[in-house]
Amino acid sequence: MPSRPATVLVAGAYSVDLVLTDLRGPVSAGTEVWASGLDMVPGGAFTLAMGLRRLGRRAVWAADFGTDVFSREVLATARREDMDETGFRHHRRPVRNVTVALSGHQDRAMITYEEPVPARPLAESIDVFRPGVVMLPHLRFGPDMTDALEVAAQHGTRVFMDCQDYPGHIGMDEVRKTLAQVDVFAPNESEALRVTGAGTVEEALGLLAGLVPTVVIKQGAAGAVASANGRRAVQASLPVPVVDTTGAGDCFDVGFVHRWLDGSPLDDCLAAGVACGAAAVTGPGSSNALKAPELTAWLTRVPR
Repeated sequence: MPSRPATVLVAGAYSVDLVLTDLRGPVSAGTEVWASGLDMVPGGAFTLAMGLRRLGRRAVWAADFGTDVFSREVLATARREDMDETGFRHHRRPVRNVTVALSGHQDRAMITYEEPVPARPLAESIDVFRPGVVMLPHLRFGPDMTDALEVAAQHGTRVFMDCQDYPGHIGMDEVRKTLAQVDVFAPNESEALRVTGAGTVEEALGLLAGLVPTVVIKQGAAGAVASANGRRAVQASLPVPVVDTTGAGDCFDVGFVHRWLDGSPLDDCLAAGVACGAAAVTGPGSSNALKAPELTAWLTRVPR
């Protein structure tokens, strides 16, 4: 595949999110709970690539698709969004990635199935596409990640990494080594506490700030807190009617990176992240991800 520049490389699998909303009771083993709403929307790393595209950013998404109905659904939606397909790989077998999200007004529980498929090495993707930024949707570490980060450094590629519920903590040498090589690490509150073993968000922020140049901790309805090169910033959220919180964190990431690419101050990056995250919860999955003019309007509502 010919090499060509890309502003952002998104490296991660798609998901189809089956979102059940307005649950009529708590979910627990041995019980049946009815939902009043059901939506099927693309998710996973699709949200990052689609959100950047809607904001007018040039993005390449490195993802795998198969012959199954879920792959076809996401591909059809990606084409409707006019997303760049040069990073897509197509397999002559199913590549099913599905998440069932049980969504309440404040949070959600998720059950995920991901079809095993050998991933394209991240180092190879960075070398081929030479992006300015690579976005990683979850915590990754180990020899392959070390190779990829070295290639990124050679090409001057900055690295933004989310966390999600993937194993790993800062007591592990490989995790500390990886975090020392990324530019931004953006867990949510529970992930930050788990990864650091800290008892408070402030403690977690301090521990992570000792490893990563920029740390962002997403706090849902409470907004976000961040530290960049010794400077701390806090951004409150804004009240909105909540339909579904699935994908809100990814939409926050999109807003943050959108402003970060422009070299905007940390406060402006957080404000854009909060605006995109708040807009996302007003619809199922990432269906309400903002376009550039909409982001401008939403930013007037973000408390500064």
